[in-house]
Amino acid sequence: MTANADDVVEHRPLIVAGSGIAGLSAAIYAGRSNNEPLVFEGDEPGGQLTLTTEVDNYPGFPEGISGPELVQNMKQQAQRFGAEIKNGIIESVEAEDRPFTVRLKNGDVYTADAIIAASGASARTLGIPGEDDLMGYGLSTCATCDGAFFRDEKIMVVGGGDAAMEEANFLTKFASTVYLVHRREEFRAEDYWIDRVMEKVDEGEIEIMRNTEVTELHGSKEEGVDHVSLVSHPEGHPTDKLDDPETEAFDFDVGAVFYAIGHTPNTGYLEGTGVELDEENYLIAQGGSGGNQTATDVPGIFGAGDVVDSHYQQAATAGGMGVKAALDADDYLEELKREEKAAATSEVAAAESDD
Repeated sequence: MTANADDVVEHRPLIVAGSGIAGLSAAIYAGRSNNEPLVFEGDEPGGQLTLTTEVDNYPGFPEGISGPELVQNMKQQAQRFGAEIKNGIIESVEAEDRPFTVRLKNGDVYTADAIIAASGASARTLGIPGEDDLMGYGLSTCATCDGAFFRDEKIMVVGGGDAAMEEANFLTKFASTVYLVHRREEFRAEDYWIDRVMEKVDEGEIEIMRNTEVTELHGSKEEGVDHVSLVSHPEGHPTDKLDDPETEAFDFDVGAVFYAIGHTPNTGYLEGTGVELDEENYLIAQGGSGGNQTATDVPGIFGAGDVVDSHYQQAATAGGMGVKAALDADDYLEELKREEKAAATSEVAAAESDD
């Protein structure tokens, strides 16, 4: 349903969904291109990076920088070039007509000629006590981002798929021992990653805790993670069998915990637009070489960052994708202007010929 003109708060050439590194990088470039970007922060303002206390692998900061500080710096930079950043969550995008209609959860309605989806992917968590307090303080969802902070510590990785195996293998670079916790006997990972991990097991760098689940994290923001509470059952899925006499509960000392249980891409608001998603609901962009790499199969909608990228999921790669999306959107908007100008010229010529 197209919005009534009276209901529309504002029209913008470009709306950016998300205020993480991808969205803010897009906003900086779009602002410099005079495309008046309007950024809606989403339900996780600043994205996943705001959960990271120290960022050591973003280029240009030899001493590192905190995630929130990096995000704030980028916001200020985007605003310097004319981007407007608003608190708001996009509920839906309507693509039947142009311009696009963008509806927020608070009921506000905007229209836009182009949209950059940079809404990220939210790391899945366990929902156990201690998570909220310790996220970013010994609990992490990104080994590449945070592993180096825990040199010579006992590190626990939670998960049983490819991501968990890859992160456990990576963390052996830093940990005294990596403990891989999985709720079942069998892993879901590909044989390649299982074989890599088993090599590390044979070398004494990884220990596997099968049929085990974490039930609580203990520690403080000042001291980080101190230990975790676990339950195990010989048949797996122990939290479903807490009353079973074979279920064992115990505490275990570790210095850090990494969740590797997947991400959920934030693409729900694009349902009904016709954009193509993969089997895990990540946005599918054109890719390849040359221009328009971030374009989706719906003209005028572009994708950047973790909402597209299920593999790298790094701040630096997200930033690069945001830049690409802004440049692709600028090309699209310029072509739109040329088409509108040509149509207007044709109308004038037709009117003059009628006279």
